[in-house]
Amino acid sequence: MSKKTLRIITIVSTVLAVLTMCTLSFAANSPIDLKPSATGTEGVDKVGQRVMGILQAVGIIAAVVILMVLGIKYMMGSAEEKAEYKKTMIPYVIGAVLLFGATTIANAVYQFANGLNS
Repeated sequence: MSKKTLRIITIVSTVLAVLTMCTLSFAANSPIDLKPSATGTEGVDKVGQRVMGILQAVGIIAAVVILMVLGIKYMMGSAEEKAEYKKTMIPYVIGAVLLFGATTIANAVYQFANGLNS
């Protein structure tokens, strides 16, 4: 097998292993006793908010650092290098917009869903 195939198989198997670690089960004496509730989700909410905050902070820091590096290279480069840096700026801008948009949209969906429960 090639290294690329081996890496893909490793990543897929790792993701599947992580997904199968979490199980949810309900136990009851009779089906009438089975009443699932949403209690105990406060911890999950806090962890989710922390993860989103960390991802957003790391994304902002990375975006600013990359923009600074590209800006300095653009200022110091020749005419041909400036044309190349302009080409690399397009994926950067798209990535930055997706990063900021994704975290904002995820937060808005969370707030909307949280408003439905209350």
